[in-house]
Amino acid sequence: MHVKKVLVVDDEYEIRGLIASYVDRMEGYEASQAKNMEEALALASRNDFKHIVCDYFLGPDGRKDDHPVDTAVDFLKKAKAAGVTSNIIVMSGKAEVDMAIEVTNLGAVDYLAKPVSFSQLQFAFKRAEEREKLYKENVKLKRQVEERYSFSRIVARSPEMERIFEVIEKVKDYKTTVLVTGESGTGKELVARALHFNSIRKHAPFVAVNCGGIPENLLESELFGHVRGAFTDAVKSKKGLFVEADSGTLFLDEIGELPLSLQVKLLRVLQEQEIRPVGDNRIIKVDVRIVAATARDLGDLVRKGKFREDLLYRINVLTIVIPPLRERKQDIRLLVSHFIEKYNKVIKPKKVTGVSPEAMQLLMNYRWPGNVRELENIIERALVLTEHETIQLEDLPPNVQIMDPEGGRASEGFMPTHNGLSIKKNTKILEKKLINLALAKTKGNKTQASQLLEISLPALLYKMKDYQVVSGQ
Repeated sequence: MHVKKVLVVDDEYEIRGLIASYVDRMEGYEASQAKNMEEALALASRNDFKHIVCDYFLGPDGRKDDHPVDTAVDFLKKAKAAGVTSNIIVMSGKAEVDMAIEVTNLGAVDYLAKPVSFSQLQFAFKRAEEREKLYKENVKLKRQVEERYSFSRIVARSPEMERIFEVIEKVKDYKTTVLVTGESGTGKELVARALHFNSIRKHAPFVAVNCGGIPENLLESELFGHVRGAFTDAVKSKKGLFVEADSGTLFLDEIGELPLSLQVKLLRVLQEQEIRPVGDNRIIKVDVRIVAATARDLGDLVRKGKFREDLLYRINVLTIVIPPLRERKQDIRLLVSHFIEKYNKVIKPKKVTGVSPEAMQLLMNYRWPGNVRELENIIERALVLTEHETIQLEDLPPNVQIMDPEGGRASEGFMPTHNGLSIKKNTKILEKKLINLALAKTKGNKTQASQLLEISLPALLYKMKDYQVVSGQ
């Protein structure tokens, strides 16, 4: 078992020995002793102590009436300068609040009043180690979040996304308001988080709110906060999201859904950097970077009188347009591999290694109306259903399998489009899709394709000519 070393520093021999005996009685701990600050610093520089228990007064040779008197304050300062990382616990016969605050501000993890009992010391060690564990976990989580939302970790390699990475790199540290636009599922919040977690604000909060997901009568309170009694249900005061995001970033998703009454107040916040909670007369200054996002055409909303033109100008200082997945198909293979790796860890005991060439061809040709979010859902579904080491055609949902070879929306499936309800015309569309699917699955082998379609080879060849289907398309 790993032994945790503890250094006991006290100029009084009896007390030092008593505390050291407490330490040695604890399972997994081992005590060393020092009678003054110089000796303690020398030992701490040569040993990796888990804890240092230090008396507040460390007078030379125990003469506390001498001047100057070394104290825990001196020890904490010099230990920090020497790079000592041990948990330092200060004890004193004077239980003074100011003394406790002083050493705590200098880095002491605890302050104990003498006489210190065995159980008090044991609890102090446990509390310090739990605090240390929580701190390390928090640092680890922050690092993981920063890595997850680093723009260098966004799964993309298309020129369109590379240009977005370049913009993020240029503007990440500025307070400039950014508007992120793109279809639903393209990853607008991911870009907003990349802007935050790569910036100088990364250690401050990132707060996200969907402007269309909160009832209008609650949204003002949610954003700006309220005081107790401001309205019927305001039984206690609440700080709003602007205050929570102070020094950090507030992400306003679907800003096009923001009611006109709140658009005026948001404009004031952007201009004055101050808010007024509901029912309050106070003005609160805030330092918040705004990143807004929308899938709607804000210019069209302005023309319809549903969005303020002055607010549009204010948030549209810098716009990042995320292209739909169908316009950056270079990213599809990379995203597929990423999602397979992601869901392999949580779904399949037998690992899926990839996607068959036929299934990948369909994924590449599909128009992805739901963009990256839809692709992720489809890969997750396929990993649940597949019985193979690679995802096959039959593992993909019907809307992906029934492809329009001319690039139409695969999600139309069997539904009639411009041909109305004509059975004759829509039957031809369906037959053409099924022929292309069969040829893709058989890698262009017409004999095998005819067997899958349950028609004769001559019939297949006739239909291919009639529908202008190229083998292997």
